[in-house]
Amino acid sequence: MLSILLQAAAGSNTSMIYNVLLWVAIIGVFYFFMIRPQQKKQKDQKSFVDNLKKGDSVVTIGGLHGRIASVDATTVTLEVDRGIKMTFEKSSISREATVKPAIEAEKQ
Repeated sequence: MLSILLQAAAGSNTSMIYNVLLWVAIIGVFYFFMIRPQQKKQKDQKSFVDNLKKGDSVVTIGGLHGRIASVDATTVTLEVDRGIKMTFEKSSISREATVKPAIEAEKQ
């Protein structure tokens, strides 16, 4: 058994270098295609939430559309209909609502 391990170890210098290079390449692919884009998306979402202001039309994570009536440190009050206001955490704001859908804009 010991002789098998010694024979395997004798010719493994080049294969060991290839194994290290393979792992470096795999880690690089994971970083550039998975980790880095996710970090960029989180950074963009945080800057969007930090720059919310009164009058913006937004959509919550739950899909509720509304216009911002007031902004506090951690909460946002949305006016969802005339006279109906609801308070949400800033982190629950998903994206900005578009005024015109893309299909209608193309028709005009």
